[in-house]
Amino acid sequence: MAVKKRRKAPAVENEIINLTNVSKAYSTGAPALKDVNLHISRGEFVFIVGDSGSGKSTLIKLLLRELTISSGYINVMGYDLSKIKHRKIPKFRRNLGIVFQDFRLLKDRNVYENVAFAQRIIQKSNKEIKKNVPSILAIVGLAGKYKAKPRQLSGGEQQRVALARALVNQPTILLADEPTGNLDPKNSWEIMKLLEQINENGTTVIVVTHNREIVNAMQKRVVTLRRGVIISDEEKGGYIDED
Repeated sequence: MAVKKRRKAPAVENEIINLTNVSKAYSTGAPALKDVNLHISRGEFVFIVGDSGSGKSTLIKLLLRELTISSGYINVMGYDLSKIKHRKIPKFRRNLGIVFQDFRLLKDRNVYENVAFAQRIIQKSNKEIKKNVPSILAIVGLAGKYKAKPRQLSGGEQQRVALARALVNQPTILLADEPTGNLDPKNSWEIMKLLEQINENGTTVIVVTHNREIVNAMQKRVVTLRRGVIISDEEKGGYIDED
């Protein structure tokens, strides 16, 4: 489907993400997102919430440029994602850190190698890797676990490895898709505290979650999606229940 041109919205101060009148329809014709306007500034911490089918996953995939929009305008970190050339997508993604619910660790490699893998993708030298990997493992509290394989770790520890891997290349934006979905409450809070610490150090953090307790307690900006439409966007917001 051809992308319909829309007039760009006025720039927001320090804006790092700009979605203007963005819609996404799948090949079946079913709309996943409808006329979404979302502007996120550099250094913000934003929760994206909503029930299954609300469009959260589609939104994340658009920000990653795994999907293209059907209409509107989308710009992330200065890249117009409706026009970006395919060969430039890997370079664009180098500035994004991504954490998933299911960890997605390399099961046959130890903690150190899982994190180092992200550095090797962008062709960091062995000297840089030997400096950067232990440093980020210390930040996430896993300095003593660098030789362990994923199967030897708890769920919380595995998510910390995934977080270290996402952060080792010092991304401008961290996208966390249900990062506490497979964790118990204690580990969930520990991961959220780490994300908050990362944000305080300047990284823009966007968290997709169903965890209403965390959303309500942390009092961050909360964007609520329902059936592909943003129904609420509040500073120090909370989880909105379905009617």
